[in-house]
Amino acid sequence: MSAGSGFTRRGFLRVLAVTGGALVVGIPARAWAQQDGREDLAILGDSWTALNAFVRVEPNGRVIIGARTPDMGQGTRTSLPRIIADEMDADWAQVTVTPLPLGVEDDQGTPRWLYGPQSAGGSTSIPDAWRDLRQAGAAARWLLVQAAAARTGLPPDQLRTEAGWVITPDARRLGYGELAADAGKLSLPDAGVALKSPQAYRLIGQAARGVDVPAIVTGQQKFGYDHYWGDGLIAMIVRCPYFDGELDHLDAGAALAIEGVEQVLPLPAMPAGTLLGRGPLGAGVAVLARDTWSALKGRAALDVRWKSRSGGTASTTALEGQAERVLKGAATTLVRRNGDFAHAFRTAARRIQAQYTVPFVAHATMEPQNCLVRIDPDRAYLMAATQTPRSAFDVVRQITGLDAGQISIEMPRIGGGFGRRLDNDYVAEAVLLAKAVGKPIKLQWTREDDLGHDVYRPFGVHALAAGVDRKGHIVAWRQHLASTSKLWRRGVPDDRLWTSELYPDDPPAGMVANLELAWFALDFPLPRGNWRAPGHTANAFAVQSFLDEIAHATRQDPLRLRLALLGAPRLLPYASHGGPTLDTGRLANVLQLAAQRIGWSSRAPAGRGRGLACHFTFGGYVAHAFEVSVSGGKLAIHRAVAAADVGRVIDPNGVDAQISGGTLDALSTALNLAITVRDGAVVQQNFPDYPLARMAEMPREVEVIQVPSQADPAGAGEMGVPSAAPALANAIFAATGVRLRRMPFKPGIARIG
Repeated sequence: MSAGSGFTRRGFLRVLAVTGGALVVGIPARAWAQQDGREDLAILGDSWTALNAFVRVEPNGRVIIGARTPDMGQGTRTSLPRIIADEMDADWAQVTVTPLPLGVEDDQGTPRWLYGPQSAGGSTSIPDAWRDLRQAGAAARWLLVQAAAARTGLPPDQLRTEAGWVITPDARRLGYGELAADAGKLSLPDAGVALKSPQAYRLIGQAARGVDVPAIVTGQQKFGYDHYWGDGLIAMIVRCPYFDGELDHLDAGAALAIEGVEQVLPLPAMPAGTLLGRGPLGAGVAVLARDTWSALKGRAALDVRWKSRSGGTASTTALEGQAERVLKGAATTLVRRNGDFAHAFRTAARRIQAQYTVPFVAHATMEPQNCLVRIDPDRAYLMAATQTPRSAFDVVRQITGLDAGQISIEMPRIGGGFGRRLDNDYVAEAVLLAKAVGKPIKLQWTREDDLGHDVYRPFGVHALAAGVDRKGHIVAWRQHLASTSKLWRRGVPDDRLWTSELYPDDPPAGMVANLELAWFALDFPLPRGNWRAPGHTANAFAVQSFLDEIAHATRQDPLRLRLALLGAPRLLPYASHGGPTLDTGRLANVLQLAAQRIGWSSRAPAGRGRGLACHFTFGGYVAHAFEVSVSGGKLAIHRAVAAADVGRVIDPNGVDAQISGGTLDALSTALNLAITVRDGAVVQQNFPDYPLARMAEMPREVEVIQVPSQADPAGAGEMGVPSAAPALANAIFAATGVRLRRMPFKPGIARIG
């Protein structure tokens, strides 16, 4: 079990004495870390001084910094503590990072959040941290300087800090460790404290090794799936294949006869809002056993049948037909209209139309969903690999009725999220089972569960039309999208379902005088949710591919057409997430950098083609350029370039990893992946029929260009995705003359000779 699960220090030591066979009192954090790879503040005794919720300092000068945000590979356990460490002038070599639990306490029946935002989604972790974690570091530095001033008798403004020391004008050095106790007795001024100037940064902007890297590469890093509580049960669930289905028949006799199986419990379907507040919970039958193997055997032995209440004949083939029909009718929502598209299109010198199809896709996280939960009469302990611990907290509170101060949640390292773990359906399942049986539960999903019962990226068909004048300028633009809104059955009014599908200020909005954006609702019984850079992944593919088609049809260079469309550098209003403005100059800059690096102005080698695309995503500007060839129906990606402007960079290594990783994720998805439905159920069940790209299919390297910037930082976790797929499609067209308008690309590529 974990020391951070909400026990008192003394209570934890008693448990440790029982489970470990020896009483351990005052064990140093370093020794504990060697045993378990963790740094648990609960057993540090009184050897540290807390300067604020994020910073503790030991007498020997070691600084412990808490990382508040779940880390699923985006590197927040490194980048967020470095923001604090830089502001407090800590010596990074003396910093230990510890993941913080959900910071919550009860305030007269209302949760009071102690650590600020603790979610990982929408590329918000860094922007949120930039607003408040610098204050935490600056406050710690201020307290230490004040303590040094009191000790030396010098005015605080005559003292400076550097790498864990307060230094006097005559070069005397007082270590943070020796000052911590005095600093911890002081109070901060009501007006707050001054932040560093950017010129004084020593860690921000410098490359860092990820704090979890040694544990990951040596196999010592524990993910959610690796944690156990010794007296608990393993839960595996057979889930109804139909989203709106229910249990028709259950005979648990054979399962209960298996050694190790203790109980079999049906889980009825629950409508949206009952537990999760975000989406509905499907029906299932849980097998509870003393070990994983017994649970799997018991699950396989169940005699269970299901029936569909509606949607039992649904198929993605029929859904495509539905999209074609609705696009011929009236729009569900007119999202934006500028000028008179119909007139401008009718009178244009050249008219171009095209249609693009984006399938459902799953998240396919390397670590399937899991949750560890224990519910006592007056306490609940949860260890959940979740991107939204506050939402998980709400689930626990709704099911158990416990007060805010009675719920403890830890967030272990996550083996991939990509938006899947923004939903906490698996947390609800685990808590329901733990409450029902009165024992700790470890719920484990299998890969088949994960692919067959995901919240999928929406399906959509984009119908685009453009009119071009005699000089090649785009004078009319229309995008009609028929899609399955990701907000369906999530408590969102019908007249707002479009908001997850089209972003009204995305380019070329504000750049074309006559523009029309409209959304057409599709009805389909499959759960949808956030998938990395949600609507941008689909819209960038359609828009950036269509711009290439316009360039080809009008004999223009695709780069010059885009630059002309962006126009002079200016700020355009942007009301969606990532705003309030879009800087056309920054978007044009990354586009030009990517084009220059790929060698756009020179002729591509024989048999090869180059393509590019750009997009604005959640406050970041990214462009991609690829050089490819196709031979015998097989694609070779010879070069891949991504230019990224995400504002001030905290950790260049982290940005490089996120942009290159997002690029590869986007390429794998665009080439290979689609979720299809037949007879109301998902067809794909494991990686053989949902094949993520192999290394040989991917470029040997993604050349990432990071744009130096003084702007406030944006996140980088999703920025590398949207423009990759259209840039690849455009490169394939340049190499072969074949335009790919449907994802996944692999079937279309196979038909190219």
